[in-house]
Amino acid sequence: MNFRTVSVIISREYLTKVKKRSFLLTTFLGPIFFAAMCILPSVIMLMAEDKGKKIGVVDKSGIVMPYMTDSEQYDFTDYSGQPVDSLKNRYFDLDLDALVIISELDTLSKTVSVSAYSQQPLSVDMKTALSRNVNNAIEEYRLASYDIKGLKQILEDVRADIPVSTYTVDDSGEEKITSSEVYMIVSLVLSVIIYMFIAMFSAMVMQSVIEEKSTRVVEVLISSVSSLELMFGKIIGVAAVALTQFFLWIFLTAALVAAVGPFVGMDTLTAGAGMQSDQMTMMAEGLGADAGMMESAGLTADPLADISGNDMTAVISTLADLDYVGILLCFIVYFILGYLLYASLFAAIGSAVENEADTQQLQMPVTIPLLLAFFIAFYAFKAPDSQIVFWGSMIPFTSPIVMLARIPFGVPVWELALSAGLLLVTFVIMAYISAKIYKIGILMYGKKTTFRDLYKWLKQK
Repeated sequence: MNFRTVSVIISREYLTKVKKRSFLLTTFLGPIFFAAMCILPSVIMLMAEDKGKKIGVVDKSGIVMPYMTDSEQYDFTDYSGQPVDSLKNRYFDLDLDALVIISELDTLSKTVSVSAYSQQPLSVDMKTALSRNVNNAIEEYRLASYDIKGLKQILEDVRADIPVSTYTVDDSGEEKITSSEVYMIVSLVLSVIIYMFIAMFSAMVMQSVIEEKSTRVVEVLISSVSSLELMFGKIIGVAAVALTQFFLWIFLTAALVAAVGPFVGMDTLTAGAGMQSDQMTMMAEGLGADAGMMESAGLTADPLADISGNDMTAVISTLADLDYVGILLCFIVYFILGYLLYASLFAAIGSAVENEADTQQLQMPVTIPLLLAFFIAFYAFKAPDSQIVFWGSMIPFTSPIVMLARIPFGVPVWELALSAGLLLVTFVIMAYISAKIYKIGILMYGKKTTFRDLYKWLKQK
């Protein structure tokens, strides 16, 4: 293989891709999207809440209305004692956003039923607020029915909510407070980004091969360079495009967040985070999920929402102590190796077909490991040292994504070396196989390729 020829192909592939309008659009719109994802959720949550809603209440139980306290969001009006049918007929004249009917108290089961009427469907916020107020009233009534002096205070005294402070200890015995939630978020972000990059740019190689084959440009290229040089030149050229876009995204996203942050204000972002936490909790409760169910599923509210005091110290300390250089280096290494592995396979697939519609059958064995790796990585934060996560980070076809998900929690150097070594060896083997398929497939026309055909091509010398 002539490396000078390969460098020419790399340069051609790189310049062709970076000059495309689609590359420029995604490169400069991508950071705007990422910055918006960092800032807009909190801003939107603050702007998307109910305000000044008027709610009429008919309390037949006689115990709930005292708990319907006015707030900035809701203004409650007591219509108890008035005929319900008459109120429904005068609903629009009363200028109400909702009319709530609370049934008479069932003394046997110590509960009530609640019905709400409105012109438009009730918002989730309003429904959960009503449910919370009614539940508070019924709980107070049930406590009082036991006629035990000081029962409410006793229950408050025995209720426990003990926070767990976590620390890491280094080889010298130095302790550092940490936040597992920060590691979890970093793990999820890394696994999503590397999955997206490997899948997107590997598919770009395949599309480029199919395009050149369908337009017969490849026949001209093959007359000047070998198929092996063409394949690797194309793969490395697209890799350079990917890394260019990745570093531009990091720089531009950081610049945008830094520029917009002072105008939005940290207090706004913090308030928004708290509101997102409350919103998620209320929505889950509205769907019938209790706290135990949410915790067991790993779907509790925003992990960074209710931070204060020692928790905030843990978050700041964890963010400050993250090995950003090490994480970035691992990302680059695993992206390059993972991309080279999958890009060589996708290049072979592209060479074996004449159009993108024919790739579905051949793509499936390649895309399944990618999807499996993504699913394992998505739950890696629950048990980063579990057997399935460990082996997922060692098996070459899943390791680029799963290992990145483990990196924030700390991975021994020998595991990183073994994983990267296995990935490199597997790439070399797969590149050899892909090159044999590419050499024959790139000039094959007029027949839909099957796995049997690929096997025959591999056996040819």
